[in-house]
Amino acid sequence: MAGIDYSEKIPNNVNLANDRTLQRALEHWQPHFLDWWREMGPKDFANADVYLRTAVGVDAEGWAHYGAVKMPDYRWGIFLADAIPDRRIGFGDFYGQPVWQQVPGEYRSQFRRLIVTQGDTEPASVEQQHLLGHTSPSLYDLRNLFQVNVEEGRHLWAMVYLLHAHFGRDGREEAEELLARHSGDRDKPRILGTFNEPIEDWLSFFCFTYFTDRDGKFQLKSLAESSFDPLARTCRFMLTEEAHHMFVGETGIGRVTKRALEVMKELGNDDPAAVRRQGAIDLPTVQRYLNFWFSSSLDLFGSEVSSNAASTFANGIKGRPDETTQYQDHVCADATCDLEEPDGKGGLKRESVPMRNAMNEVLRNAYIRDCEIGLKRWNMQIKRAGADFELKLPSSRFRRSIGIWANLPASPDGTLISREAYERQLPDWIPSAADKAFVKGLMQRVATPGKMASWIAPPDRGINNLPVDYEYVHLS
Repeated sequence: MAGIDYSEKIPNNVNLANDRTLQRALEHWQPHFLDWWREMGPKDFANADVYLRTAVGVDAEGWAHYGAVKMPDYRWGIFLADAIPDRRIGFGDFYGQPVWQQVPGEYRSQFRRLIVTQGDTEPASVEQQHLLGHTSPSLYDLRNLFQVNVEEGRHLWAMVYLLHAHFGRDGREEAEELLARHSGDRDKPRILGTFNEPIEDWLSFFCFTYFTDRDGKFQLKSLAESSFDPLARTCRFMLTEEAHHMFVGETGIGRVTKRALEVMKELGNDDPAAVRRQGAIDLPTVQRYLNFWFSSSLDLFGSEVSSNAASTFANGIKGRPDETTQYQDHVCADATCDLEEPDGKGGLKRESVPMRNAMNEVLRNAYIRDCEIGLKRWNMQIKRAGADFELKLPSSRFRRSIGIWANLPASPDGTLISREAYERQLPDWIPSAADKAFVKGLMQRVATPGKMASWIAPPDRGINNLPVDYEYVHLS
């Protein structure tokens, strides 16, 4: 597909110029979006020149342009991946039938709810990271934060386009509400709990982009299988940008770990207090942050057994990631899934449930396997340094608020324990107030090109073949 026409007020490849009603509606929404960005986007950086990646097409080769831009001038646009000729529905009760270009009326509310929920997460994360720029550990990291922010803004545009184009007045009203809710707001919070958690330090940001954006990856991969082709095409292109967000998280945690290992080597011991005194973040603290953000992100997949999940699969609304290549049975009418559940007596039991009802758990398990990849890399780094420590993912039973394990006292290894023991030990398992205060105390902005804060190692390479010491953000 050809590149995007940047003479358009809203860059797009959806032929907006020939749909004047839709174009006017989106142009009416655009000033509200820009007002939201000025208020809730990166605070105090409107005049900074940032070396950003901007989408200019949807081809895998050369789909983005890099260059300095002021964020309020960023060209947010609407891009769908190329249509797949003669694409067929790949799962559920309509398996093998042609995909839909319009939303069937009977599934309108289900589609709208999914699109609104996905759309709500995009501005939420920008709001959570509203103040992080003031404490960036380097200009390289500051640029990466802003790249994540502008792309989350574009992902909001992607969902708003679908709401305007396919859901009429209801969609327009939902699009307005996406700008009315705010992360952590007491009266109008974001829809999903994790997106109301404050992100007040960069270790939290790296964990968020590693774990929570990875949830986004799996939700988008599921929606990319949808029988509603405009939604599928939208999500396929969003996945292209999402990969960078997870890269920021994985390399960020890796660099925090590397710096801790360097300090441990310099000191000749692994005492956490000694590591902290040198201005680095000790590995046990990193583990507690992993425990918090991983367990928070697990709830985003919903309940292990869900009639809604069964319905969205059966109706062709939301499939499994990589449905075509990873699974043989695409209908799952009679398939079952064995789940381990609490037996109500402090023990465990196994239950067989219809596979369609267990689709959330199928998705969550795929997510957990994907999360393990980063753990293996970080632990290899620790092992090469000769340190006696291993980072681990906690059990999927730990600190859950949704599903069959909700509010059950389980330790990070998944053992069910007494409520008293759980409450007593929880501060040892997730960041305590003292941990947060220590980490936040390290957060001092470093704005000299190539220089890094004391608690993080430099990246292995710069962005787009530029050196690490390039001035990725020019602060006016």
